[in-house]
Amino acid sequence: MNRREFLRGALIAGSACLLPRELLALGMQGGAAKRPNIVFFYIDDMGWQDTSEPFYTSVTDLNRRYITPCIEKLADDGVKFTQAYSCAVCSPSRVSLMTGMNAARHRVTSWLKEKNKFPVPNTHPVVQMPLWNLNGLCPFDGLENTVYARTFPMYLQDAGYRTIHVGKAHWGARGTPGDDPLKLGFDVNIGGSAAGNPSSYYGLDNFSRTGTNGESPNDIIGLESYHGRDIFLTEALTIEANREIDEAVKAGRPFFLNLAHYAVHSPLQKDERFYQKYSDRGLDAGDAAYASMLEGMDKSLGDIRANLKRNGIEDNTIIVFMSDNGAAEDVPLNLPLRDQKRSPYEGGIRVPMIVSWPGVTAPGRVCDDYVISEDIFPSFLEMAGVHDYSQIGGVMDGESFVPLLRNESPRADRPLFWHFPHVNIFIMPYSIIHKGEWKLIYFYKNRKYELYNLAEDISEKKNLFKNNKSLARPLAEELRAHLTEANAQVPIYRNSGKPMRLPG
Repeated sequence: MNRREFLRGALIAGSACLLPRELLALGMQGGAAKRPNIVFFYIDDMGWQDTSEPFYTSVTDLNRRYITPCIEKLADDGVKFTQAYSCAVCSPSRVSLMTGMNAARHRVTSWLKEKNKFPVPNTHPVVQMPLWNLNGLCPFDGLENTVYARTFPMYLQDAGYRTIHVGKAHWGARGTPGDDPLKLGFDVNIGGSAAGNPSSYYGLDNFSRTGTNGESPNDIIGLESYHGRDIFLTEALTIEANREIDEAVKAGRPFFLNLAHYAVHSPLQKDERFYQKYSDRGLDAGDAAYASMLEGMDKSLGDIRANLKRNGIEDNTIIVFMSDNGAAEDVPLNLPLRDQKRSPYEGGIRVPMIVSWPGVTAPGRVCDDYVISEDIFPSFLEMAGVHDYSQIGGVMDGESFVPLLRNESPRADRPLFWHFPHVNIFIMPYSIIHKGEWKLIYFYKNRKYELYNLAEDISEKKNLFKNNKSLARPLAEELRAHLTEANAQVPIYRNSGKPMRLPG
């Protein structure tokens, strides 16, 4: 079905593809074997409805508010996933996609900051958070509080790809090897470090809170040539990304571009190129600034695609668009979803995702089968024709979504899992299983369960657990089995020092 049919409420899964498996793997064009380029356009804190392209069965108020024609065009050209998921905060999602592991397994279960330091105080009177992998991802074994793993960009390097990182990394705490993308499989790093957000989006501020580099830990590295210029960070990163595309084309090498924008993460700062139109509509300063940041990000997508066309490689370049978690707390709710970033509800974990693969994805298709961050690892390697890989310990939680691009039937009984053993603002520790239409949330502190049928109640308004315990019980046991197999960490009762009980 096309997107117009989707907006009339007729949801079906998948997309059409006429190429055989072996041609898909090698990205063959016109009979000549040629590995496809891959552009991963990754957005920070973008909600499911933060675009003029609807991901729901009807157009919402936010779809009418925002202006993102390039996202609309990408959906016209590719497959739109209506049930794409990330973790509820950024670093777990980012480590999952780099390693193919679920967060319960890699134990980077919250966002990262300083080496060996909790990003938020571990001082709740009842709940003590476990000592998780707060130093993040590491390319070698033995560093405390890290997950040792081989990343998918390392495999792409081995296959001859030029691997380019531009923008936010946030894979390792400050002062650890993981805060440097060059140590995690990238040939080029522009702007990536332990920083989770920029001090400033303005070149006139040198992308720094103080206006000078070196005084704020979130100053953006590698963009010194833009200091003092009237330019927004999103535009500067786009210029650098296009320059790297040009270099890869000149070298005659396939490339992987990880364009991970800091937008639309706080601080909310207006992108002057687009701000006034939203202000003229009557939006307050914060909402207008956010809308302008979204449109600036959308223009970046259009600029990248225009450069692919100029270089004559658009037909051999895959574009994957995705967000790392739901919308933040300081922007409008992504109705009809409940809650926002950090939350176990859909507003915290369901994200927009579009895949365009010329010659493979049928234009304007909609897929409502679910995918999750850890699926990026095996999917990108399959797209690149890399099949000989394994993860440290031999465990791969992710599953390739390439079959969904070929309109093959998914594994209908596949469960998805989330694990967050933390206290963060008003959020208490939780774990989740989503299987089929059903979603079970387990809160550790009070051993409370919530059960929702997402097909009938996407807003998660009606907790069905009380009258459906027989249905919830096997879900709880499956969640427990996953957490046990993954050796997941659990929160601790502060007074007794005893671990809180697993679900089931």
